[in-house]
Amino acid sequence: MKKNLLFLITICIFLGSPVNAQVNRLLNKATKSVEDKIDGKPAESSKNTNKEPEPKCACEKPELVVDLGKLKLMYSELSILLNDEGAILLSSRYSKDYYISKDGVTQGSFKYGDPHLAGFDVPDNSMAPDNRGSEEKPAVDPWANNQYISKTGEKYLIKFAGKSYGPYATIQQFKVNKSKDKFAAIVIQTIPVSEADGKKMQKEIDNAKTDQEKQELAMKYNQQMMKNMMEGGGPSSTLPKLVTNVEGTTYDLIKSQGGILNSDIKYDDILFKSSTKVVDLSNNVLFDLKQDAQGSASFFINTANSKYAWYNSGTLSFSDNQVMSDLFNPHLVKTNGVVNLAYMYYSPKSNAIMQCKMPF
Repeated sequence: MKKNLLFLITICIFLGSPVNAQVNRLLNKATKSVEDKIDGKPAESSKNTNKEPEPKCACEKPELVVDLGKLKLMYSELSILLNDEGAILLSSRYSKDYYISKDGVTQGSFKYGDPHLAGFDVPDNSMAPDNRGSEEKPAVDPWANNQYISKTGEKYLIKFAGKSYGPYATIQQFKVNKSKDKFAAIVIQTIPVSEADGKKMQKEIDNAKTDQEKQELAMKYNQQMMKNMMEGGGPSSTLPKLVTNVEGTTYDLIKSQGGILNSDIKYDDILFKSSTKVVDLSNNVLFDLKQDAQGSASFFINTANSKYAWYNSGTLSFSDNQVMSDLFNPHLVKTNGVVNLAYMYYSPKSNAIMQCKMPF
């Protein structure tokens, strides 16, 4: 690099006449670029020159989430994953490096398999660039690593805030609020026959040599299942029911329309959401959803239960007809005691991912 500078200086001496002033100016620019690189400063040509306008969803005072320029990542080639703790995982489609950003602080790079990536939902190595596996994996118990649920034999037990609930034959749904002081679950207390026993019974019936033998086996197993059901608490014990530590709750499968428990819809609360309505744990219908909101990827209700929002494909729509576009990762956060609906967007001006918050 020093030889390059000496060479440039030598040329400048020989070209010092007014006739060659324009050449001198060009050489000065080249020398400045070299000096910038020696000093560790970016050359003028490397600065962000993106002239695209900021998206309409941009706010006056956004928070910086990730400076893509520093990471040398292109937004158009970016893969983004989110976790329950509010962090985002970034990587280029053509890179094996991963970065984690949370609360404006970015860490990395990390390689696939690094323990730092454990908090993200990256099943079966699906986000790894060199993933080739598509083999069918054995069934995994969805509650195996849940800190509130344990299993003894074929039964599940819920332990929450020093109390035990159960045992239950199956747990269909389980949610905990953000403050970790409320839980709700949909459980079935008794199953007349386990899946393994059911397959065994069916195999024996299929292998029976005569129709009479098949009828006798079917009668035998039917009586056995009835006995198991009665010993487990009767017919009602085979139906789904709501279990929670929240007082004053009831569960009406018909009224909730098979809604799914959700702890992300309203800050620090647990609600049922079906395709057409939102119901609380006391079977009060909070909202009948507009057709456009049905089947949305994400859904949010404000603290006063007076307004809701839904998100689909970069657009955030509100029940009062407000619409915001070109954004992603809408989520509820609490800042200085105020619940906000936050979202992120790409800023061409800053070549960065920014975040805005609005009271909700």
